[in-house]
Amino acid sequence: MRLLEPLKTLREPLFSRLYIAQGISLLGDSITWLGIALLAYEFSPEGSSGILATALTLRVTAFILFGSYAGIIADSFSRKKIMVITNMFRMFIVISLVFVNSIWQLYILIFLLNIFNAFFSPAYKATIPQLISRKENYGDAIALSNATWEILGILGPGLAGAIAVAWGSRDIFFVDAFTFLVSSILVLFIPIPSVTGGKRVSLDISTTLSDMKTGTKLVFRTAPVRFATIIELSSALAGAQILVNTIGHVKGDLMLGDDEYGLIMASFGAGATIAAFTSNSLDRSKGKTGILIAGALMIGLALLPANFIPYKYIIILWVMAGLGISYADMPSQILIAENISKDQQGKAYGSHFAWTHVWWATGYSIAGITGTYLRGYEFLTGGLLSVIFTAVLIFFRFRKRE
Repeated sequence: MRLLEPLKTLREPLFSRLYIAQGISLLGDSITWLGIALLAYEFSPEGSSGILATALTLRVTAFILFGSYAGIIADSFSRKKIMVITNMFRMFIVISLVFVNSIWQLYILIFLLNIFNAFFSPAYKATIPQLISRKENYGDAIALSNATWEILGILGPGLAGAIAVAWGSRDIFFVDAFTFLVSSILVLFIPIPSVTGGKRVSLDISTTLSDMKTGTKLVFRTAPVRFATIIELSSALAGAQILVNTIGHVKGDLMLGDDEYGLIMASFGAGATIAAFTSNSLDRSKGKTGILIAGALMIGLALLPANFIPYKYIIILWVMAGLGISYADMPSQILIAENISKDQQGKAYGSHFAWTHVWWATGYSIAGITGTYLRGYEFLTGGLLSVIFTAVLIFFRFRKRE
């Protein structure tokens, strides 16, 4: 059964240990964001959406500023130490969220938290191929990791809500801190090979800038990775509309409540989860062009009628959009693992991480503008932008083959 194929990678003992460690910390991450939303509402019930929008912008900004440099670090030092150290710093930052009493403190901690997220991510992603014995299993291992992220994104807020009811909204952060501690301990005992071979590495300014340039070249000069990375802009243009404007449409335009909003976003997450599990098994070609194009078209087309149809049909479209966003986004990570050497993958993942968050920053900006000035047509506008951009990419992709 194709949906379960990624689970076979858990037979790899070292990867399975890393997967469990990461799953625990991902659960904590999904809990944290609900806690931050509750804090935003606590500080300003009427202005909570603005606070969350600023927090999201700070998150993306941290990824853009530090993503490429984090990739260099991942290729220069012990990836195990990077994961353990960043987990511990994230643990202390999350605990600090319990005690904030002003919005500016919240903003500073969110920015710091995501700096360490930016350093953790390329180290973790570049470690996966190191712990998989067969190259053909790289894709399934990455697919399983991504699918788990999607699943916990759905389950985490529910668990966080239960914790908030039982213990209090701020106690959510203690639970998250504990997950980082457990994850660090588990990673500490995984034998992860060094990528530097014991060599002394230099991180002077000229070397660092050169390595950052190398990371970008690895992403944009490797044809399959380049196409996959660029097509993620298409999914970001549409996906940002969903994340930013769904709540306004459901609660404002359709006059529905929190339960309906939760259900529609869960349907989006469910679609993304299914796609994350199946993306690698549906398209095992070297470039994964088919699944990338299908995903980008799915999320763009799903948005086009959303402003003009009843709620129950939007649920179906958001499942389709969830499928599309994962099919468009997940293959790039697999293609990096399959096409770039292990000692260079940290740079590649770091640059990819930074560039794709530039795409999302662009998408969030456009979504904010359409949600403010084109209310009632925001999904149509975002869908058209996404579909047109995808069509242009398809034209140039196949024109080169002629």
